[in-house]
Amino acid sequence: MGWWQVNADTLAGSRFVLSPLAETFACLKLLHTGAAAHPGERAWLDAQLPAYRRRLAADPVTALLVRRGIGHAWIADFLTPTPYGDEPFEAEVARVRETSPRDARAHLTRSAGGPLPAPLADRDDLPERAAALLTTLWEESVRPDWERRRRVLEADVVARTAQLGRGGWAAALDGLRQGTRWLGDNRLQVNRHEYPPREISGAQLLFVPVTPRAGWVSWEGSRRYAVVYPCAGALTDVRTEAVPESLGTLLGPARAGVLVLLDAPMSTSQLVAVTGQGLGSVGRHLRVLLDARLVERRRAGRSVLYSRTAAGEVLVTAQGDGPTGGTGGAVCHRS
Repeated sequence: MGWWQVNADTLAGSRFVLSPLAETFACLKLLHTGAAAHPGERAWLDAQLPAYRRRLAADPVTALLVRRGIGHAWIADFLTPTPYGDEPFEAEVARVRETSPRDARAHLTRSAGGPLPAPLADRDDLPERAAALLTTLWEESVRPDWERRRRVLEADVVARTAQLGRGGWAAALDGLRQGTRWLGDNRLQVNRHEYPPREISGAQLLFVPVTPRAGWVSWEGSRRYAVVYPCAGALTDVRTEAVPESLGTLLGPARAGVLVLLDAPMSTSQLVAVTGQGLGSVGRHLRVLLDARLVERRRAGRSVLYSRTAAGEVLVTAQGDGPTGGTGGAVCHRS
């Protein structure tokens, strides 16, 4: 197994950050495999795969670069530069473009597990080709949906931070992604591959959520390390669904959307992140729903979680099954 040796200062200084490039590369991996983890990903793939496949069919060199760069056990390093946090996509992808051609070929050789085929072996434009593909994917397939994705990612960070407050690093990191767990004795297992341990004490450690079911690790020298992981559980399916029209009429579309989302417990901060509504608005909706006994709250560590009561469940189900339910009306984000 691969693990990193960390110290208390590294853990104390670690943080969760969002990365538009990591989200875009995770989407590239999803397009590469074509295997959806849930209906939301299936719908996205059905919409995006035809254009992606046409693009690669027209550019066989880039298609080969993708196949070689996304290896079975190792991703070509230059495709996944370690995030800094709070950077726009353009600044992140510039680091892909600025990779030296020799380094890019070396990374591809490692990820492919053998010598590069002739179409890639002597090319100096591989970093530019990779950056161009990632930029196109960002502009056409990710950026139009980025605000919604960003809210889902922020909600995951809220959930992880709450776990950290309740149970420490073991609770926050166990199951972060497949093969990741806290081993104790300042050791963080980052994957199941038989790689030598790395001493990262004193370095910056970042945790980066993405919405597709993808994950990897990266580092920049000995100064910065990142664990990229998929959003957990209820937040991964980023589908949208209609609030039943009759429920929206009864409660108001925004308040009905909050009630629909609470089929699983969520904090106020998570609701703000997923819905895009302001903290004051969400708080007012929750107070009304609490007074009507449609939702209940309970404390979990430092967080207060809200969920539907039996009465709220009956109301949502009845309105959804009614003659005007399930079509039209406001749109909310599935939690």
